[in-house]
Amino acid sequence: MWADQQNAEGAAIRVTGPTEARGLIEDISATMAALEKILTVETEHVRVGRISEGLANESRKSELTSAYLRGLEALKANAVALARFAPAPLEELRARHAAFARAIETNQIVLATARAVSENLVKGISKELSRAQAPQGYAPGRTRSAYGGKSAPLLVSREF
Repeated sequence: MWADQQNAEGAAIRVTGPTEARGLIEDISATMAALEKILTVETEHVRVGRISEGLANESRKSELTSAYLRGLEALKANAVALARFAPAPLEELRARHAAFARAIETNQIVLATARAVSENLVKGISKELSRAQAPQGYAPGRTRSAYGGKSAPLLVSREF
């Protein structure tokens, strides 16, 4: 794969012709499509509350993200050659990248929402447990007052 190819000095190989230019663009497009598919599945699972299923492909997502970032670096390093040797495929890649960016944004919004909901649930549970454990008494004037002491911390197991 283009992202793994390096010359003797360790620098990325340069695009020197139309075939290499199209190959680089096709590889980046394939990586982007595979990553978008994983993000879409993750987004749908998390959106409906199936967090474990949504995050099941985390290692593959990480691999694809690394490959995608290496591809972007190769793209930047060869921008002039790509514009010269493959202008039409480069424009198509830009259009696909815009759609990919929207998929990433949607995924990030869903993940942030799930995180906020989870935090609110844990805080609410902790507050209820603290309230239930706190002794209640009556203050002067026969009104109920909560005990002002601290409660035990809430323990959460991260194992499923």
